[in-house]
Amino acid sequence: MDAFDSFMPYLLHLVLLYVFAGLFYFLYKYKSSGGGGGGPTPNLPPGKKGLPYIGETLDFVLASRRGTPEKFVTDRTTKYSPDVFRTSLLGEDMAVFCGSAGNKFLFSGQNKYVTSWWPDSIKKALMDPSSVDNSSKEESTKLRAYLPPFLKPESLQHFIPVMDIMAKEHLNQHWSPYNEVQVFPLSKKYTFALACRLFMSVTDYDQIENFAKPFALATAGLMSVPIDLPGTTFNRAVKAGRLIRQRLLALITQKKNEILEKGKTVASDLVDSMLMDGMTEVEIGNKIVGFFIASHDTTSTAITFIVSYLSDYPEVYNRVLEEQMEVIRCKEAGEPLRWEDIQKMKYTWCVACEVMRLAPPANGSFREAITDFTYAGYTIPKGWKAFWMVHTTHKNPKYFPDPERFDPSRFEGNGPAPYSFVPFGGGPRMCPGKEYARLEILTFIHNLLTTFKWVKLNPNEKISYIPSPIPKEGLPIKIQPLLN
Repeated sequence: MDAFDSFMPYLLHLVLLYVFAGLFYFLYKYKSSGGGGGGPTPNLPPGKKGLPYIGETLDFVLASRRGTPEKFVTDRTTKYSPDVFRTSLLGEDMAVFCGSAGNKFLFSGQNKYVTSWWPDSIKKALMDPSSVDNSSKEESTKLRAYLPPFLKPESLQHFIPVMDIMAKEHLNQHWSPYNEVQVFPLSKKYTFALACRLFMSVTDYDQIENFAKPFALATAGLMSVPIDLPGTTFNRAVKAGRLIRQRLLALITQKKNEILEKGKTVASDLVDSMLMDGMTEVEIGNKIVGFFIASHDTTSTAITFIVSYLSDYPEVYNRVLEEQMEVIRCKEAGEPLRWEDIQKMKYTWCVACEVMRLAPPANGSFREAITDFTYAGYTIPKGWKAFWMVHTTHKNPKYFPDPERFDPSRFEGNGPAPYSFVPFGGGPRMCPGKEYARLEILTFIHNLLTTFKWVKLNPNEKISYIPSPIPKEGLPIKIQPLLN
């Protein structure tokens, strides 16, 4: 059980302590910024800041844990503004941009109005303390600079047979011996092992587990209130992040020595590539952690909920299965998947998109205002944080009629309106790993569908968002071999 639930009285005392501390901090900031000095008052977005320091973070967390993160948004857009509203999350003044227009503004305004920003909970839990002072703009620029060559179609084509072989090995080892399995932890095991193989050339099971266990603890605290006291989720995340960095540093140093000793000139993975480009071990460690978050946590969530929705909608399952069997019929026995096979999985990807609309693997992303600017008639002051969320459009009937209905056909033809379906961001800020995720998801679903059939053991399993959607029981299913 989470410490938040186990030590509620203890944490309530802490909240009161932080309320009073935050109140004094607020008064100090208000006085030092000239508050009450008679200057013009900017027309800030409507909303409320909630409690000092804590803000509305607990409201956001509780809505997420109840499985209704969109309620945090809809309650405020209804009360304040459908375009942008003011709140305070993670100790920061924040403007939440809403709708496709808000998404487009933030995606297109990078480095003009806003820059990338990461909450302290993320930086303290996962980044090396010596590099925390680097600007998010600089870190984001470097991060993207190393992704494009790695994720270009010509590079990705070489990954597909590896993904296919690893999916088959995973299903044979972790699914086939059993009649019942939990989809969520197993999908995380697969996506993490694949990332270890492609990013760092790590294939040893024990070595993968040495990274996977602390990584799970670290990611659990990414959106927690940053109270670094024993027993809190954040404290466990900080300790786990420190352990991850130590083990990554040892691995990167070892690979650096191998490059020097062997005179390697061709990179075998992402770490090699960054070492050959002159990045320091600490910089590489930070980047690799970011890649793991983007490529592992989100795709495993998507895979889990695709399995869940296929179980709920037999007619969709049958159509997807037929598409995947057609891929097999066009191949020689034992021949691994290729790029051209993935391109045939059009309806399967429509299903995956509809799943990600209803159960988005990530909530959204943060920005920081680098200048005062006006949006929808409201002023966003320099230094304020901006937040775009998938929940302002994904279940909004303005963009998706009858939004709770599961309907993969929404993504056939021209698909949804621009900037309304944003699990990977959009426009100039589209996640560069989108195609990697597509290949990983489709390859795994292909192998699962053509190997097993399944039924849910608990059709009414509850979902919690921490911060991604998580089935509380891990999505247990009963499996049987598929008889071709």
